[in-house]
Amino acid sequence: MLSKANEGFPFTAILFTPSELWYSLAGHTQNSRSKSCYAEKQGCHYVYRSLFPLLPRTTSSPLRSFIRKTILSDIRTANIRTKNHKLNRAVQTMLFGMVERGMEAEVVGDKGKAKANSGNGHEGEEAMWAIVLTKELWKKGIWNDAKTVSIVALGCQHPVVKVQSASVHFFLGADEDDEDSDDDEDTPDVRSLHHRREINKKTRSGDKKLQKRLNHLKSKQKKKSNLIPTNFPAIQLLNDPQTFAEKLYDILNRYDKRFSLDHKILIMQLLSRVMGSHKLCVLGFYTYIMKYLTYHQLRIPAILVALAQSVHDFTPPDALLPTVTKIAQEFVHPGVGSEVIAAGINAIREICRRQPWAMEEDLLGDLIEYRKSRDKAVTAAARGLLQLFRDVNPGLLKRRERGKEASMGLTKGVKPFGHGKEAAVDIEGLSLLEDHLKQLRTEEGIEDGVFDEDDEGAWEGWDVNSDSDESSDGWIEVESDGDNLVVSDSEDEDGSKKRKGKQNETEGDVDVKMGEEKESTEDATTRISTLATTKILTPADFAMLNDLRLKAVTEAVEKGGGSATKRKLATLEANRKILAQHGTEETFISENDILGPKKKAKADYAERIASIEKGREGREKFGSLKGKKNKATPSSSTNKEKTRNKPIMMIIASGAVRGKKKASLRQKQRKLRAHIDKSKKSHH
Repeated sequence: MLSKANEGFPFTAILFTPSELWYSLAGHTQNSRSKSCYAEKQGCHYVYRSLFPLLPRTTSSPLRSFIRKTILSDIRTANIRTKNHKLNRAVQTMLFGMVERGMEAEVVGDKGKAKANSGNGHEGEEAMWAIVLTKELWKKGIWNDAKTVSIVALGCQHPVVKVQSASVHFFLGADEDDEDSDDDEDTPDVRSLHHRREINKKTRSGDKKLQKRLNHLKSKQKKKSNLIPTNFPAIQLLNDPQTFAEKLYDILNRYDKRFSLDHKILIMQLLSRVMGSHKLCVLGFYTYIMKYLTYHQLRIPAILVALAQSVHDFTPPDALLPTVTKIAQEFVHPGVGSEVIAAGINAIREICRRQPWAMEEDLLGDLIEYRKSRDKAVTAAARGLLQLFRDVNPGLLKRRERGKEASMGLTKGVKPFGHGKEAAVDIEGLSLLEDHLKQLRTEEGIEDGVFDEDDEGAWEGWDVNSDSDESSDGWIEVESDGDNLVVSDSEDEDGSKKRKGKQNETEGDVDVKMGEEKESTEDATTRISTLATTKILTPADFAMLNDLRLKAVTEAVEKGGGSATKRKLATLEANRKILAQHGTEETFISENDILGPKKKAKADYAERIASIEKGREGREKFGSLKGKKNKATPSSSTNKEKTRNKPIMMIIASGAVRGKKKASLRQKQRKLRAHIDKSKKSHH
């Protein structure tokens, strides 16, 4: 049964596909692929404009999967060697049109009756397939440009809720995290496989099975490492992020009663990440979110995370101050539990970390007093807030709470946060990298000052945007007609210092020796390096720089560094862990950062019974067979064995030992005499 032809499509949309027509369509597609029909403009237009309408309209599951695999494999094949921009633009235009066709419909929502009736229209199905195909092409690394992100960004404003949800999940990265976690759960541990092999019986078939599983794990890890990484996160490639954020807030505010809480939290999280990444100001969002800031609100940790992520250093403190006050009033008071207080203080700390001026002096003093609490989570949260303001704005703290370093900084005239920061003159720890490279060149016999700028190995595995078409033809040589112009660089200055040192050597050798000793004891971390002006630093250099900084701080801690050095070491280790997991240091906070450290909850009756039943698996119903199985004649353990295995505290409290302690002198004499008589009889 064929429907009426859609406008703009050369093929009719198939509603019910018989098996014969399915096989003929498959054969036609295979023949067109073998003739390189996709490489031509007319062929691409003909086949793709025929295949895309079939996805949302056909009821045949094999046909849908076939069309989906065909589209993905053909686009991937066309972009293997180089990017096929003509084909990509044509397909992206079709997908954009599929999403755009249903934008004029009314927003139904996913609450109540609307939840059962949502997603029945063809427009929603068509847009959903467009989003699914775009997400798969992005995930496989075939498309990673701004136009791909624009298709999914348009899906975030679609009136169908399931299209909105799929598009928002793309930006949040929740689908990829779930798939990775599922793969990790299914993948066995290599150490457990080897341990199981050592315990079980040694056979050749067991060795082959173990080697087969190890090879499978190795190939799986290799495939995972060979995934093409994107140059930028999808949020960074948004076109006009301010307008996108305002539209998201408009959807959230206008259709607040039509959406469920879970869907609203998804939009909140995306809006907050866009605001935090691009440093945008959507001030109505802070007014909107205040009605959810109560401790009994469902999924309140996710709402607090969204609030904290939306704050940045350009957010007006006046807009944040009512929000911080509301959190303190609802979460931090004696009438709630310790977990609620810890979550409230942690949320305020994360907000003030991004905007320290969103705090009043009296409120800060009250929050810091919770560091004397008996609960560990509350104490850690209050101490974290205190340490934050010691670093960024110690002026809001009382004098006895500032600490030694913050008080010394205020006396030296150190300005608080937001008041005229000094310009950066060097990369922190770059002198460590300079010394390390100098040592490597000395070992290899390379002269100082010679750098290999075309080192391809240092850029291997990193995304580099190189412009190969650029040339030096645009440079024009200009003769200098001013003799008074003096240009000095680090090499000339070093040479002048050396000449000056040679002149002073004849006058006094003592000064030169003192200068050499001073240079030898100079701290490498405080010296200003000129390496960045003489060498292009590669990503491998920055990775080595992080390792050298971590090593230097670790040595400082081992030599007896103060609390500031230990905090710096903890920060560097945390950044290194985040960098290894996510590939970038600019990560968003999670619900664990808001909840803080949690005590292990006491198991209830059902959990205890389940644990007992789990421990009984694999053994007899009553007693242990340990003593009976390990003997030639099965029997229980003897009293002597039981006495030997008794705990020392039970032996000390036994009647025999206590009787020895309470024995009288006469009893001890009779025991000793009996022992002597027995020993004499044993010799004869």
